[in-house]
Amino acid sequence: MKKIKLFAIRCSLFAICCSLLLAGCKNKDAEALNSLEKDRFLVKTEKAQTRNLEEYILLTGSVKAMDEAILYPRASGKLLRNILKEGDPVKKDETVALVERDEPGVVYEPAPVPSTLTGVVGRVYQDIGASVTPATPIALVVNQSRVRVAVDVPEKYIGKVFRDQRSSIKVDAFPDRLFYGSVYRVSPVVDSRSRNTLVEVLVDNAEGRLKSGMFAEVRVIVASRGAALSVPAGAVAGEGGAEYVFVPAGDTASRVPVKTWIRAGDFVQVSGLKSGDAVITFGLYGLKDGSKIKVQN
Repeated sequence: MKKIKLFAIRCSLFAICCSLLLAGCKNKDAEALNSLEKDRFLVKTEKAQTRNLEEYILLTGSVKAMDEAILYPRASGKLLRNILKEGDPVKKDETVALVERDEPGVVYEPAPVPSTLTGVVGRVYQDIGASVTPATPIALVVNQSRVRVAVDVPEKYIGKVFRDQRSSIKVDAFPDRLFYGSVYRVSPVVDSRSRNTLVEVLVDNAEGRLKSGMFAEVRVIVASRGAALSVPAGAVAGEGGAEYVFVPAGDTASRVPVKTWIRAGDFVQVSGLKSGDAVITFGLYGLKDGSKIKVQN
C-alpha cells in the first residue's frame, strides 16, 4: 500500500514539473512572437534577366504521311502473291501484289496490283489465297519523307494562326528531341459543334523518325523575341488595367509600373526595369507600396 502511495506521489510531481516546463516554453514562444514586427513581410526576390522568349499555342494532334494511298485490285479473284512486304520501298506503277482471276474455263495472266505513288509499303492487308474484289484493300503505301500533323485550334486562337508560321513538334518516341515545321494549311471554316478549326503543320521527315499515326504535341509559335528582358510571370500584378512589380528598396517594398509583352511559360517580357533589377516573387499577398519587408535568401 505504501509503495502504491509513493508511486502516486512521484507521478504527481512529474506531472507538475511537465506543466511548469510547458508553461515556460509557451512564455518564451509568446515573447519571441511579440518581439516580431507584425507589419513586416517575408519576401523572396529574383533578378530581371535577358532571355529568348517564344509565345506559343500548345495543341495535340496526330502525325499523318504527306501522301497515302490504299491499293485495290482491278479484278476479282484470289490473292496469288504479295510481292512486297511492309517496310519495302516502292515506286509509282511498281507491282505490289498479284491476283489470280477465278473465271471458270478461262486462263488469264495474274493481274498486277500497282502502286499509285512512290513511297514505302506501310501495311499489307491480305494473305495469299484470300478472295478479293475491286473493293478489297490490298496494301497501304505511304510517302513519309514529309509528314503532316493535324491539330484542332480553338476558335479564340484562329486570329493568331497563319500559313508558314513556325511550329515545333514533340512525340513520345523521342521525348528529348524537337522536330520543326510550319503551318501549311488552315481550314477556312470553324466546326459548329467543337468551335475548332483544322490546322495542318508540315514537317520534314527525311530521317523517317516520325511515323504515320503517332500522337504529337504541337507548339505553334505566335510571337518570339530574342534577348528580351523578362521576369517570372508571378512577379507581375495588375490593378485597374495597370501592371506593376514590387522591388526591394532598403527594408521596404517599392511599386514599379511595368508593361508586359510576350508571355512564355514561367516568364514574361517587361519594360520599365533594367537587367539585374531584383523583383519580389514571393510574399506578394497584401504587399503595398512602402510595406516593410525582410528579404529571405
